[in-house]
Amino acid sequence: MSEKKTGILRRFFGGIWRAISLIRHITFNLIFAILFIVILVSIFSSDNKVKVPESAALVLNLSGDLVEEKRYVDPLDQILSEGMGSQDEEPEILVTDLVKTIQAAKKDERIKAIVLDLSSFGRGSMDKLTMVGSALQDFKAAGKKVLATGDYYSQNQYFLASYADSINLNPMGTVLLEGFGSFPMYYKSALEKLKVTTHVFKVGTYKSAVEPYTRDTMSDEAKEANKAWLDELWASYKQQVAERRGFAVDNFDETITALYQKLQAVNGDMTQYALDSKLVDSIKTREEFRQDLIALVGENKKHSFNQVQFKDYQGLVLRPVQYDNPLTEKVAVVVARGTIIDGSAKAGTIGGDTTAALLRRARFDEKVKAVVLRIDSGGGSAFASEIIGQEIKLLKAAGKPVIASMGAVAASGGYWIAAPANEIWASPTTITGSIGIFGLFHTLENAMPVLGLNIDGVATSELAGLSSGLPLFKGLTPQMSGIFQLLINKGYDDFIGMVAENRNMSKEAVGQVAQGRVWTGTKALEFGLVDKLGTFDDAIAAAAEKAGLKQYDIKVMEQELTPAEQLLRDMFASSTVQALLPESSQSSLSPLLKKIVTQVNQDFKVLEQFNDPKGIYSVCMSCTAVN
Repeated sequence: MSEKKTGILRRFFGGIWRAISLIRHITFNLIFAILFIVILVSIFSSDNKVKVPESAALVLNLSGDLVEEKRYVDPLDQILSEGMGSQDEEPEILVTDLVKTIQAAKKDERIKAIVLDLSSFGRGSMDKLTMVGSALQDFKAAGKKVLATGDYYSQNQYFLASYADSINLNPMGTVLLEGFGSFPMYYKSALEKLKVTTHVFKVGTYKSAVEPYTRDTMSDEAKEANKAWLDELWASYKQQVAERRGFAVDNFDETITALYQKLQAVNGDMTQYALDSKLVDSIKTREEFRQDLIALVGENKKHSFNQVQFKDYQGLVLRPVQYDNPLTEKVAVVVARGTIIDGSAKAGTIGGDTTAALLRRARFDEKVKAVVLRIDSGGGSAFASEIIGQEIKLLKAAGKPVIASMGAVAASGGYWIAAPANEIWASPTTITGSIGIFGLFHTLENAMPVLGLNIDGVATSELAGLSSGLPLFKGLTPQMSGIFQLLINKGYDDFIGMVAENRNMSKEAVGQVAQGRVWTGTKALEFGLVDKLGTFDDAIAAAAEKAGLKQYDIKVMEQELTPAEQLLRDMFASSTVQALLPESSQSSLSPLLKKIVTQVNQDFKVLEQFNDPKGIYSVCMSCTAVN
């Protein structure tokens, strides 16, 4: 083909591509402009503003998991995905926002009652549920009612419902309280079938984080340790619920035989079983429950009770953007939630550099006089944990006390970042400890021949290729394995030594409660691993006291958004904008298959986050059972 014809074709197809790109660019901008206009109109339209009746019930129709910090979601992606009818499959509720909303309702004379509609409420650890429950108790103390209703109560949902004055159940409903359990999936045989070799380097008899990749069953040591703290959690759950519901602790059914006998007595009627067991106070249809609320707060135009929904009311009482008073002294709060990884990470994961940067900002903020590090993490990278710990030491050296406040979990790396603090506060049900480290390495030397693949070459030394992942394909020599184990031994000794130094304990004393063993907050207090049992608010008060503050504001140190991201987030926070978006579509994947896929995905997602430069990790895998 001549150069002239080639040039013509090049210009022809180049023109088509530029036209396609231009159309795509115009279309996207047009969609964005239309969406932007719709959002602005909806925000400033008086017809769409939320109105609270003079006598109303606040409906806490909670959807999602209760969390310390919401994971980062790109605001534009969120708007576009929800605009296309694709809702977040794992929505989250910020526990502090929920508590503040309830506190505002307590002071609002228009709000006469709270209705707990927990049908879409997901996971929530006992410490977070207790925070919300305390706010509900304060609401009740103001002479207002809390009523719970539902078709089915999961264990988390029922714990929160137990704070209500009364619990209603649909005539076809169920309440089943199972207790706590830890049932990991094990991959040893599957990896062997795939010819994948698993190399494990660890210290700690009870460090069971690697067991799913090296065994097909839970070890006796892991069963012993897990059973101990799970029993403590269940005992606390039963005691608290029994006290609020006014029945004995032995009212809980813990054997199949006991459940079978009680169901036999009511001919398999789960609703009657719940009523007879005093788990609920009434059996009423949705319409009957509505009529009760109409009698309490009045009727609206939709033939239901006067009400305001949780998100609508939250949008009224909580400012989407919090502004600091530049004149007041502060207790800064840094939230460390999720897996600890090396480098930077968005909210919902703890980046060593990112969290250290937040602590550093607090150190150089003249108005910040003390810091509370709120931890909800089962650990991760040992290197990243140490980077965070170093910044905590610098805060202390600057004369700013640091209080570590443990949430649901502060184990392994989560304990590592707590140890340097001036004081450690935990809840009785916090899962902590798990002081131990490991290295996990998978190689494909046996899979390569099966796939007909090979890697070969030359190098100037035996060390060449280590950093580029050559052992992944060639396997580990005995000497390489020895090197990794030496690094793990040194890392464990450093961990023990760091805890001993910061906790004023001997290394021998730390070693006795280490070995990767998991403890509840109550046990950790006995062993000297924590200083006090209390709430997040107690930790903030302790930080203020150590700094000598009488009057202060709380400043949450957050990663800064770009102006565009902040604008989109503020607009999307409007409840009127939410109302314009369609409902989510449901997944067609069968529930059973979805559970298996989700479990496998979660387990290997954790492995994807393992990016410690030395390959050394301090993680408590089983701790996810409490979230």
